[in-house]
Amino acid sequence: MLFSGATFLYAFLPVVLLLYACAPGVKAKNYVLLLASLVFYFFGEPVYVLLLIFSSISDWLHSIYIEKHRGEKKAKIALISSIVINLGMLGFFKYTDFLIGTVNSILGTAIPKTGVPLPIGISFFTFQTMSYTIDVYRGRAHAQRDLSTMATFVCLFPQLIAGPIVRYVDVAAELEERHHSLEDVALGIRRFAFGLGKKVMIANIMGEFTQVFRDSSDKSVLFFWVYAIAYSLQIYFDFSGYSDMAIGLGRIFGFKFPENFNYPYISKSITEFWRRWHMTLGGWFRDYVYIPLGGNRTTKLKWLRNIAIVWILTGAWHGAEWNFVLWGVLFGVLLIIEKLWLGKVLDKLPGVFRHIYVLFVVVLSFVIFNAQGLSGVVSDIGGLFGAGGIPLVSAAAVYNLRSYGVAIVLAVIGATPLPKWLYGKLHEGAKVALEPLATAALLIVCTALIINGSFNPFLYFRF
Repeated sequence: MLFSGATFLYAFLPVVLLLYACAPGVKAKNYVLLLASLVFYFFGEPVYVLLLIFSSISDWLHSIYIEKHRGEKKAKIALISSIVINLGMLGFFKYTDFLIGTVNSILGTAIPKTGVPLPIGISFFTFQTMSYTIDVYRGRAHAQRDLSTMATFVCLFPQLIAGPIVRYVDVAAELEERHHSLEDVALGIRRFAFGLGKKVMIANIMGEFTQVFRDSSDKSVLFFWVYAIAYSLQIYFDFSGYSDMAIGLGRIFGFKFPENFNYPYISKSITEFWRRWHMTLGGWFRDYVYIPLGGNRTTKLKWLRNIAIVWILTGAWHGAEWNFVLWGVLFGVLLIIEKLWLGKVLDKLPGVFRHIYVLFVVVLSFVIFNAQGLSGVVSDIGGLFGAGGIPLVSAAAVYNLRSYGVAIVLAVIGATPLPKWLYGKLHEGAKVALEPLATAALLIVCTALIINGSFNPFLYFRF
């Protein structure tokens, strides 16, 4: 079930909000959220609801045992058991067929693949539960004694399938006691509406263009570059829009989820880009992989090793294909180069050149990200630079650039802080009553586009 689908917006969500409002206390409201979350997941993954329930019970039991024996060897064994179970689930469902395919291609074997479908959101909820048991082990969080409360945290539908990656310590107090106000509900609705607008009015249109490009037999260098820019915009507005919707829904239900994006395309270094893009994932790898390995407080060789491990894992987390691993390795290498010497060079350059450098690298990286395996990487990157004798311009490129050019320009502007700044200026001079009217109008426009349009995918369902 998509947040940007009519079923969610006008059937599921209104019923949940009504039941939630009628629930008498936080405990009852948690029950409503837990039941709604299981129904939400069941709608897309009927069988794998059992996986969610198993994950909740497993980490609930492990955390209680870890806290009881904190400081003892038993606690460490329990932590390892919890991590192995979580990574085992993630590894089996996400990487088994990838490894079988790799072995077959290298050794020429014909080992049959499992064909097991990937559970939606498994990359997100396994990371959340692992951070919980690790934090209990470290003494940064108390083990949750109530299973239903623990399950509510694991299954919470606003952030279940696409993040942000919410740690237990972020919402522990709100799971036990939270306050609701009309102001929070209004802020949540506005944030949700903005996210829905980003998804439906921008990401979907960019997605249509990328699909037109893929289906076209009249490729050219220009077409490849416009595709690369459009896809970079699509994935940003798709994922950041979903994060906005999740944060808005959380606010409506009394939770304050962490931010996940902060205008990454205005960055002036790759280091800065990754401080602004998918921030909760970057923070997770920093706190639970990079720092435990020693971070940068070790020898230079081990420091470089730590960066390499984090970025290979980051690439693999996004998908079980070699192009995702290559994508992660690319950023790992660039970050190492920036930290060793390029960062000092960039600091001396005018901001516009630093900005061009980042955009060039990021656009290329997302071509790698969206390629169909390593052969697709070679083909798509080659197309950007005219490999194979493809023409500089084609009729299809000109036609589609005319059709989508204005939308692409508006998307580029929308990826900067300019719209937020303009909104702030207009808000200062406008009556407060105009804001809910504008939000309602945005929801109506998005609804019309959802009903009339058939192209409404969500990219991160792949991961």
